[in-house]
Amino acid sequence: MENFRKVRTSEEESPLPFPDLPPDVVEMKVKEGSKIRNLMNFAMAQMELKGSRQIVFSGCGRAVTKTITCVEIMKRKLGGLHQVTKVRYKTLLEVWENQDPLPGGPAQNLTVHKNVPSICILLSRDPLDPNQTGYQPPEPRHGLGTQLGEAGEDTSGSTTKGLKRPLPPPREELLTKKLQVQVPDSPRGSGTTDRQPDHHH
Repeated sequence: MENFRKVRTSEEESPLPFPDLPPDVVEMKVKEGSKIRNLMNFAMAQMELKGSRQIVFSGCGRAVTKTITCVEIMKRKLGGLHQVTKVRYKTLLEVWENQDPLPGGPAQNLTVHKNVPSICILLSRDPLDPNQTGYQPPEPRHGLGTQLGEAGEDTSGSTTKGLKRPLPPPREELLTKKLQVQVPDSPRGSGTTDRQPDHHH
């Protein structure tokens, strides 16, 4: 394969995996090299200036994590967005070209089919069907504050803090106990041997 060079990669075009999408919905295709700031500027303009109700972020392979990051930023900036996440596999076609073909040798080009994970995330200002797989309701407006409030400040607040605080002291006690055990032993041991010669003098 050392004579081969990748010439191009193409994705199989596949319809978006969401029912009832408006035909003009914007799909943000996130690529591995895309700059998040550029993607977000464009997406926010769609939602805020053009008043789009829905937007789709999609990415495959190494761009999956970047796609999720964009969605999280969007949800934080806009708030109140319904979300549906679909994960599937996409086929990439890679075309490799033979750089120095032998006369009468194999074909000039090779096409490689690669299956890569792909993620599609629909964000919508309008409510979506909560029963479909991958649905996430909008997060409460004030993030953590309301969630703590609902659960009751004492239960969620104190148990986590309560668990975290007492841990260090027992460890210190264990250490000091171990030290106390070792420390008296060694002076006695070495002390007695040191003293014996003194008596002889």
